[in-house]
Amino acid sequence: MEYFAKNYDVAVIGAGHAGIEAGLASARLGCETVMFAINLDSVGNMPCNPSIGGTSKGHLVREIDALGGEMGKAADKTSIQSRMLNLGKGPAVHSLRAQIDRRKYSEYMKHAVEKQEKLDLRQSEIVDLYKNDEGLWVLKTRLEAVYTAKCVVLATGTFLGGRVYIGDVSFESGPDGMFPATELSKALKKLNIPLRRFKTGTPARVNRRSIDFSKTELQEGDKNTVAFSFDSEKKPENRVACHITYTNDDTKNIILDNLHRSPLYSGKISGVGPRYCPSIEDKIVRFPEKQRHQLFIEPCGEDTEEMYLQGMSSSLPEDVQLKFLRTIPGLENVEIMRTAYAIEYDCVDPLALTGSLEFIDFKGLFGAGQFNGSSGYEEAAAQGLIAGINAARSVQGKEPFVLGRETSYIGTLIDDLVTKGCADPYRMMTSRSEYRLLLRQDNADLRLTDKGYEIGLVSEEKHNRLTEKKKMIAEELERVENTVLPPAKELQKFLVSRETSELKTGARLAELIRRPQLNYELLKPFDKNRPDFPEEVFEQVEIELKYEGYIRRQQAQVEEMHRLEVKKIPETVDFNAIDGLRLEAREKLTKARPQSVGQASRISGVTPADISVLLIFLAKEGIN
Repeated sequence: MEYFAKNYDVAVIGAGHAGIEAGLASARLGCETVMFAINLDSVGNMPCNPSIGGTSKGHLVREIDALGGEMGKAADKTSIQSRMLNLGKGPAVHSLRAQIDRRKYSEYMKHAVEKQEKLDLRQSEIVDLYKNDEGLWVLKTRLEAVYTAKCVVLATGTFLGGRVYIGDVSFESGPDGMFPATELSKALKKLNIPLRRFKTGTPARVNRRSIDFSKTELQEGDKNTVAFSFDSEKKPENRVACHITYTNDDTKNIILDNLHRSPLYSGKISGVGPRYCPSIEDKIVRFPEKQRHQLFIEPCGEDTEEMYLQGMSSSLPEDVQLKFLRTIPGLENVEIMRTAYAIEYDCVDPLALTGSLEFIDFKGLFGAGQFNGSSGYEEAAAQGLIAGINAARSVQGKEPFVLGRETSYIGTLIDDLVTKGCADPYRMMTSRSEYRLLLRQDNADLRLTDKGYEIGLVSEEKHNRLTEKKKMIAEELERVENTVLPPAKELQKFLVSRETSELKTGARLAELIRRPQLNYELLKPFDKNRPDFPEEVFEQVEIELKYEGYIRRQQAQVEEMHRLEVKKIPETVDFNAIDGLRLEAREKLTKARPQSVGQASRISGVTPADISVLLIFLAKEGIN
């Protein structure tokens, strides 16, 4: 028998990486919030790779932290190995990645949610969702409790309509053997929310004692580790090592001989899989000329013998998985603890959302994470943070908080989803941003902490630290521009040793730092008045000096694009009534309903000529 449980400002369905950030943000902004999880043991779970960060994903974690989110702090507290990727390239693509103790991470996040004032955590499956006559969202649980909320965030991950595939075996399931959310899928379809099927895969987990590490390559963490969170006072420690090994022709032949047993190739799986993270059988088929594929053996934690086989996701039968794994050096006697599987799930077409992640046609309903068609813990957390912020602001009658592409990777991620949509699970990459030299991971706090403070998620103390950091950067920039080093014999000898030209007269320190062969550290013996500033200050000054021309050029591009971004398109505009717009442009604009001319210009199928027509129309209508 149904009973009324409680009314909330915001309800979050799902307690994964998106749901956690959404719930915490909403509650921290003063809204009475409830978070529902099918199983409380799934809070903050890492059903796939036990890591945080990586190429471009590390940028997202830094940005989440700068805005007042939790993921960076949790990663720093539970990191067991830390590495900075792409150090051989420019600073725009440097990305922090940490191997995580998955159980400790889940415990940290669950406890953070439990401690948060104004946030209730409930183990309940939501089986129905609709709006009542009073304009409130009604949420019904399987145990017949009825909750109401002014706003709802859907952060269902891979639970929504989840179905697992392992060879010929298929069954309804969420990740890691959890129950799926099947009834909620039906409820969303009744609302005519445009759902589609995506797929992702998870590799096998194997027992450490069954691996011969002498046949693998050792991969240790960095000696000088870096924290994700700008608040972390202690650097993460490397407590474990990872290893690398490779597939071979025997692996390839076993997979090819058993392709007919893969649901991916037999037609049983209809969902679209991730383009940039294919299964091992997909790699073998798509890249037949490749002699071997890399495999990372990564610990799942300090207090477990489970090892994660990154790069080996599969939906082949269990016996085939064991057979091909045992062809790989170091894994000849491997024992599987958790079988690899593929999982299909329902997600929304993100073109149905606005830049605030609110549904265009459903006031007070927001989407976040894999529900929006993305992949990855970091992408999910970033969207959860923005959805939670905007759900709270909607309750409080405030304007939506929308990050532009020029401000952040978070802004790029969301703009890509809601403007361009996605035909397969969306993964963040540095190449997706046209402003990546400006949007580096090292300056995420300089770009976004002020915004987090204005919203109300960043503390006064953290904001004051940022203000002091900005002051030190400005002082150091002025110092190096005004400090002149004379052409002393020791300096001249050093310059020759670094294969850079000697000085004819004195040179400003800034000019020497700009030289490709030199940097702050190398010039330290000659810089007698170097202040006692944190290393991050010198890092910012050095990047500013070495890349100033490129940075200036990108800032000019930002200013040009800003001209189109600030030109808003009223919701009442009927694109079908605009003379001169091509039919395809009318259809695409009507479906996406862009909020600005800049957003309209990024919609696939809308040409520069269409944008010119749109600008003329807006001018004629007196819309500035």
